[in-house]
Amino acid sequence: MTPAPEHLPLRDIHLPAPVVWWPPAPGWWGLLLCCLLLVFSVWAFIRIRRRGRLKTQSLLALRQLAEQFERDGDAQRLTTHLSTLLRRVALSLYPRRQVAALTGIEWLRFLDSSLTPGGNEKAFSEGVGRVLTEAPYNPNCRVDGVALINLIRRWITGNAGGWRG
Repeated sequence: MTPAPEHLPLRDIHLPAPVVWWPPAPGWWGLLLCCLLLVFSVWAFIRIRRRGRLKTQSLLALRQLAEQFERDGDAQRLTTHLSTLLRRVALSLYPRRQVAALTGIEWLRFLDSSLTPGGNEKAFSEGVGRVLTEAPYNPNCRVDGVALINLIRRWITGNAGGWRG
């Protein structure tokens, strides 16, 4: 004999457990990782491209200053323009609070420390670069323009192509 449906041991209709939003499924973690990699890649590309453009434009300006110096031989004007160029490049590469207030020997020491990875070379503070703080104000200062241009070219190529700043 079959029991009546009211007496059968059946459970009532039940709903599934609610879907929780945390933790997300592994696919969402993968999507988040891909988005982060994409953002980092775009940032790195823009930064590298900007530094390459800065390096190119700075070297072009340096070449124009060298050509002008070859034509007129005005060492005081050369050192003034080279100092301005160095300051502009440094402000583009390094934080403003680190570079903007530097003057005199502190500025030259900063240039020395950013010229070489260890910062042991003293080509600005004790070498040919020392004239950057003296020559714009002293018309009788002796300037080796070619050596100074080469030193600044080395500083620009060493800084504008790397990941510093």
